[in-house]
Amino acid sequence: MSAPDLVAAWRAHLAESRRRSPHTVRAYVAAAQRLVTARGCADWAAVAGTEVHDLRAHLAARRAEGLGHASTARELSALKAFIAFARAQAGDPDPRAPRLRGPRIKKGLPRPVTPDEAVNIAELVEGIAGADWIGARDRAVLLLLYGAGLRIAEALALTARDAAPGEVLRVTGKGGKQRVVPVLPLVREAIAEYVRLCPWPLPAAGPLFVGAKGGPLSPGMVQRAMANARRALGLPETATPHALRHSFATHLLSAGADLRSLQELLGHASLGSTQIYTRVDAAALLDNYRKAHPRG
Repeated sequence: MSAPDLVAAWRAHLAESRRRSPHTVRAYVAAAQRLVTARGCADWAAVAGTEVHDLRAHLAARRAEGLGHASTARELSALKAFIAFARAQAGDPDPRAPRLRGPRIKKGLPRPVTPDEAVNIAELVEGIAGADWIGARDRAVLLLLYGAGLRIAEALALTARDAAPGEVLRVTGKGGKQRVVPVLPLVREAIAEYVRLCPWPLPAAGPLFVGAKGGPLSPGMVQRAMANARRALGLPETATPHALRHSFATHLLSAGADLRSLQELLGHASLGSTQIYTRVDAAALLDNYRKAHPRG
């Protein structure tokens, strides 16, 4: 077995057996590729033999290349998963990964945009696009992120079968997990307008949102449209497409939604991932208090 074979097997395991997202697969495969190249691994036993001191040296070299704390922590997680997989493949009776703690990362609060800002962004991307149908497309995508709490990858994974959603939409999220989300009339109308204007055929099994040449729409194009709107409106750099999903969650929580329901709507595997929004809401409440109270 060669190094490319090891990496190919790892990619197949992540994508097919673990059903990880394309983004996760790319990141984990890239980390594995760097490790097998640096250590000259040609079989599973060589990867399985990676110990704590080897990982420390490898990560130190990566840090010397300019890798930050958060990226180092992600790289370590990817490598530990790869080594554990290699040990299982090599028949190791104890296939656990080396026990090494990564750098501590201070978890920041999501920075939501206000409801008015979310709508203004969606309206503006429509107005500044180079073609009417592209503007309608970008508006529909961004309204799905804010109005239904979708991740950008989930919105772009919708097929043309979803072109006329009813009051709810079935979405496939991380790990292939499906959930049902409500679709507001405003979002349904935006999707219908995009479909009406789109010059490309939209076969039922094909992507709902397509690029300028008719192929699948890339996340980068949505991020670019959002960045243009953000600059035009004078919003901070934190106003990204993913911030619209944060806003969806924060505004629902402020309106009285319970955490379990919010967890289902967001597609979080763990309630702990959803609980961060209680901190966001508390931060907003404290900010309003300070602005309004005479002694604030």
